[in-house]
Amino acid sequence: MTLMSDYETGLVLQPFWDYLHRNHHDLLRSPLCPVVLSVTTYFFVVGLYTLLDLLAPTWPCINRYRLHPHRAVTWPNIWDTLGVTIYNHLLYIFPAAVAQWLWRPPSPLPCEAPTLQSFFLGILGCTLVFDFQYYMWHLLHHRIPWLYRTVHAVHHQYNQPFSLVTQYLSGCELFNLGFWATIDPILLRCHCLTTWGFMVFNIYISTEDHCGYDFPWAIHNLVPFGLWGGPPKHDAHHQRPNTNFAPFFSHWDWLGGTHTAPTPLSHDAVEEPDEVKGTKDQRA
Repeated sequence: MTLMSDYETGLVLQPFWDYLHRNHHDLLRSPLCPVVLSVTTYFFVVGLYTLLDLLAPTWPCINRYRLHPHRAVTWPNIWDTLGVTIYNHLLYIFPAAVAQWLWRPPSPLPCEAPTLQSFFLGILGCTLVFDFQYYMWHLLHHRIPWLYRTVHAVHHQYNQPFSLVTQYLSGCELFNLGFWATIDPILLRCHCLTTWGFMVFNIYISTEDHCGYDFPWAIHNLVPFGLWGGPPKHDAHHQRPNTNFAPFFSHWDWLGGTHTAPTPLSHDAVEEPDEVKGTKDQRA
């Protein structure tokens, strides 16, 4: 009974939260904290996958898990996607962060940590809401030619996703994704620790979706019944763009009739060009 009481009052996470309160109070209250957390998490995860991309051609133990083992990610691909990512961060993310720092007062931090249950349920709830938002947004931008051409076409210049394609986006698309990731924890009234947990998780699963690897420990191989899409299904979306619009879960594509199963290694036929970037109109 005492253990359950401790659990319910948040004492499982309380020592960690107390440590953050004591040692990083001013940093955590800053409006820049979520931005710094998101940007550093993204470049850290992308850096790990990019290292794998560079090693894969000469390391069979890595290359065997690539969805396209015969089509290497090249340095020009890396510089192209990294350049667009840095451009967007300098033009959109950095000014927005400075504006928040100047105009938004520091956020008060609660003394109590969230319960372990509310922490994980909050992350799950935010992920479900974000998944629905992006499914609808994504579907519209493939169905309406003007929206596709002006907003979403940039992302589909790459037929074979790899981690740096995750934020190879137009400024408008990057703004929409950042807005939902920020507003969803507010709508669900999440604890700030839960909010930061969702931000980190959202960045990780978005990057994993685009990574181009089918590792045994990937989330789609751990979640049963095909409920999680993962890299194979998002890769199939870049191959067949009128399918698999949901970013994470599979249920909206099942319900909307837009689901397709990936065809294992069909993209690696000998007659296909040995490149990862395409320029054709990807709406059809």
